[in-house]
Amino acid sequence: MPPEADGPEVLIAGAGPVGLTLAHELARRRVRVRVIDRADGPATTSRALAVHPRTLEACHQMGLADALVARGRPVTHFTVHLRGRQLIRFDTNYGKLPTAYPFSLMLDQVRTEEILRERLAGLGVGIEWGVELADCTTSGARVTAELRGDGRTELVTVPWLVGADGSRSTVRERLGLRLVGDATQTWLNADVVLDADLPRDSNHLVHTGSGTVLLVPFPDPGKWRAVDTEYAGQGADPETVRRRLAGSLARGLGRPVAVSEPTWVSVFRVQQRMITAMRSGRCFVAGDAAHVHSPASGQGMNTGMQDAYNLAWKLADVVRGHARDELLDTYAAERVPVGGRLLSSTRTATALVALRNAVAPVAMPVGLSFLKAVRPLKRRVEHRIMAGMSGLALHYADSPLTYGTAGEAAGIRPGHLVACAEQDVARHSGHRALRQALTDPRWLLLLFAAGGGTELALRYGRAVQVRTVVPHEDEDGPALADPDDTLRQTFGVPPGGWALIRPDGYLAAKGQRTDTAALAARLQALHLLPEDTAPAPDGTRRGVTAE
Repeated sequence: MPPEADGPEVLIAGAGPVGLTLAHELARRRVRVRVIDRADGPATTSRALAVHPRTLEACHQMGLADALVARGRPVTHFTVHLRGRQLIRFDTNYGKLPTAYPFSLMLDQVRTEEILRERLAGLGVGIEWGVELADCTTSGARVTAELRGDGRTELVTVPWLVGADGSRSTVRERLGLRLVGDATQTWLNADVVLDADLPRDSNHLVHTGSGTVLLVPFPDPGKWRAVDTEYAGQGADPETVRRRLAGSLARGLGRPVAVSEPTWVSVFRVQQRMITAMRSGRCFVAGDAAHVHSPASGQGMNTGMQDAYNLAWKLADVVRGHARDELLDTYAAERVPVGGRLLSSTRTATALVALRNAVAPVAMPVGLSFLKAVRPLKRRVEHRIMAGMSGLALHYADSPLTYGTAGEAAGIRPGHLVACAEQDVARHSGHRALRQALTDPRWLLLLFAAGGGTELALRYGRAVQVRTVVPHEDEDGPALADPDDTLRQTFGVPPGGWALIRPDGYLAAKGQRTDTAALAARLQALHLLPEDTAPAPDGTRRGVTAE
């Protein structure tokens, strides 16, 4: 049964950063969405704070990065303190991790959500607050959802449902999916204003003797997020928290620290849980509904937004008849392993941040002094920190959507992110042109040879942006200018070769020879459908039409 002409094609439960990202990207691709949230209105407490480089690269493609950066605070250092001494300051090292955003952006979740809602409203999508998804069932090609709000119950039937409804997800529960893992330490978050004379371009890990306090700067003057890792139920009323933090920070920094009464306090168990499936028929889960992590490295919101970004373009291609349903199976195939790797890395980060080890106060100064003295070793450590935290090292080399060999050393490898460093964008017009082309919501096929793209553009143009890379901007056709040949070298393909980039900016495949028939076969192997065979939502066959 085809959907109603003006009804939603996707129902999204949850209007946090994950649900908003998903809704934005579906609406940007002209998919009709309905967004509900059981809360009475937008969140007013800060919650998540860090937006990492991989997420900012995605936000650039979405057209949101400039707005986020304008309101946030870039952080480029991580400083460790013990007994009044600054033991070490780690710097950033993005030398092998190209990005136009070589920093972590500190911006409280409230403001991130505000920006997403504003842009979503510009696309004609509003949020239905106070509406809870109470139940959902699937039958064939439809999902029936029971919605409750304002004392009323509504049954709606939609083609697709996504649960972005948090760690207590109703969608996950109704699908019979279980979070597997554990909960260990109890920590406390508090948002406070400090008079501590600490550089605000850095996070600060303050060892207090028996534990640590992690300080993360807000964009607001003097305001910090304090993460107390040795909280043991001493009370969470604002004055008790204020006095406790003042004492702990004074011990660690070796001087009195004035601490304001917290504007927000949260006591929580550090959880490491995930599910092993993220799809059941026409229903999906994303974000905290699928995995819950320690806040030690600020990965929760970022991973959830990247879940949504991964799912959105795949679901849009299927809904709009550009791809076969099999494309949606790659969502879980790609994102479940990411959740597993993240659980491992956040466990390590949790242990390093908490430092609950009796020998830590003795061993830390010795080990960190040695590290500081051996600069090449320190730079390697900084690179490993950035690779783990930034999200830029995440890849889909083992994905069913990746074609290439693990031994391809030249240029960007299939399955890895296509991104440009700041200096590359500034120096090379080819990189600037590529960066702009990546804001198009379609796949991007780069042809490093003249001709051969017209037929592909006609047959796949609704789903694939076909661009011939040429040396001059005045060439005829939908060309992409690369005067100094930097793009071809970046991708590591010979003259006459090609590179295919997914809508989320990852390289799917590349080759040495532009052959129209072979490239068409490759697109079909990636589940894409040519215009003359793609089914329309009403089940009829599409003809060749323009965007």
